[in-house]
Amino acid sequence: MQSRKTFLQNMGLLGAGLALAPINNLFGHSVNKPWFSISLAQWSLHRTLFKGDLKNIDFPAFAAKEFDIHAVEYVSRFFKDEVRNATYLKDLNARAADHDVKNVLIMVDGEGELGNADVSKRKTAVENHYQWIDAAQQLGCHAIRVNAAGKGTPEEVAKRVVESLRTLAVYGKDAGISVVVENHGGISSDGAWLSNVLKNVGHKYCGSLPDFGNFYEYDRYQGVTDLMPFAKGVSAKSNVFDAQGNEANIDYARMMKIVRDAGYTGYVGIEYEGDKHSEMEGIKLTKKLLQRFQMA
Repeated sequence: MQSRKTFLQNMGLLGAGLALAPINNLFGHSVNKPWFSISLAQWSLHRTLFKGDLKNIDFPAFAAKEFDIHAVEYVSRFFKDEVRNATYLKDLNARAADHDVKNVLIMVDGEGELGNADVSKRKTAVENHYQWIDAAQQLGCHAIRVNAAGKGTPEEVAKRVVESLRTLAVYGKDAGISVVVENHGGISSDGAWLSNVLKNVGHKYCGSLPDFGNFYEYDRYQGVTDLMPFAKGVSAKSNVFDAQGNEANIDYARMMKIVRDAGYTGYVGIEYEGDKHSEMEGIKLTKKLLQRFQMA
């Protein structure tokens, strides 16, 4: 049988310095590589963090060492007191870099309703989010996740939320940080409502973070389909797994096809939220499940 070296010599490629190139690249075929990247949402470890067994500052190293995951998504409540502390943020950034971890986004909660009927409270809520955009910029993230909440009719809340999101998107643009909205309960878990809100915002720096769960009465597959045109991130929710390693309540094959068909190639964040498995095991199971689809 002709050796690889002889084959390359015969083709005149050895002297051209191409002998080290993978042979399947020589004919225009690219080496298979993942079409999306896996990140770890900090909420997957919320019990561990609340107990004090893990500190926010150590989260990037923990993700890298324990799960071989090199992209992380923070939750604001775990370092709320440090959001304006430049020294802390610099240290957190350095620790992530030391472990080759990319800071992806910050999930922001508890800063007020962006759809509040009270103009003053709504303005305060918007301004409360500015500090998180600033922190995201310092950490090298690409986005913050916000919530679309408020009281009133769907139309009334939508109008207020659109106004708030536009204001945040303008602020985010200057920092290079996108503002993304998750289906996160209440009216925001209606995929049609939220997609219409984002359409009306119509800003490059405002998008969605579709979560595979959190749709409740709304069909989850339709919801993800509704939100994917605006997606700047994807949250792979998981709760319980069967003996074959499938999420028992979510058809991941169907979900990941929706994500891929939308042309998405960014981060898909593991967000294990169940109690049937330990947090450590739930994260590992979710990662293993997602990896089935990375090369598909």
